[in-house]
Amino acid sequence: MSLVTSPFTHTSFSWREKESDKVDQREKMSQEEKEMGFLDHLEELRGRIIKSLFSIILFSIGAYFFSEKLIDFVTGPISEVYFMAPTEAFSTRIKISLIAGVIISVPVIFYHAWKFIVPGLFEREIKLLVPAVLSSTVFFLIGAIFCFLFVLPLSMKFLLGFGTEKLKPMIKIKDYISFVSYMVLAFGSVFELPVISYFLGKVGIITPRTLIKGRRYAITAILVLAAVITPPDVFSQMMLAGPLYFLYEVSILVLKIIDRKKRISERKHKGEK
Repeated sequence: MSLVTSPFTHTSFSWREKESDKVDQREKMSQEEKEMGFLDHLEELRGRIIKSLFSIILFSIGAYFFSEKLIDFVTGPISEVYFMAPTEAFSTRIKISLIAGVIISVPVIFYHAWKFIVPGLFEREIKLLVPAVLSSTVFFLIGAIFCFLFVLPLSMKFLLGFGTEKLKPMIKIKDYISFVSYMVLAFGSVFELPVISYFLGKVGIITPRTLIKGRRYAITAILVLAAVITPPDVFSQMMLAGPLYFLYEVSILVLKIIDRKKRISERKHKGEK
């Protein structure tokens, strides 16, 4: 008995093979596009990090020429500081110059950070880039200035008050500069809470109800964060926890304003239809 093979069978198998090849090619191209997109994002991120670092280095070099005045300004809250190694005075000047470079470069850093994030979140609202950079810079500087002018002097007075006639402070300049820079940068960073909340609310990730429901957990988190960031004394912790909780409530108010604007916009849109 002979088997008869129809030409339509070959055509059917051939068509299926071609379609299968096309699907495989499309999947392969889609995977390559995803990989290329990911690599493009990495390349963009690398470029923006390099530009931010270049800004920091450039401003740090300029700040080095004023490093002596910067040290005198930063050590204002205490009477004397000491260096214990031959290279410590020089390394301190380098460190304070770098810190100054970071603070001066804050607008540049926030610009590149938001420039990298914003287009991926809301391409139609690229106009928010400038307000994002300005508000981020302003809130960071408010936090840094608040720390330097109010928190640090009171904290140093409180901590040094535990000395006695025999137990006198002899503060190393290296340790003091590290302490001040850490506190200033930490306060500046946590003061970004309203800005972050605004843009998360704008995208729709969080709502006023989200923060209101999570208030009790937020209070716990704020106290823990304050205990981790600040020195181990209740005074410094409250100096951070108080403003941070206030900013949390400000964030709720900001989200309510955003939510109200969204509702008005939706009503207008429905009215036009």
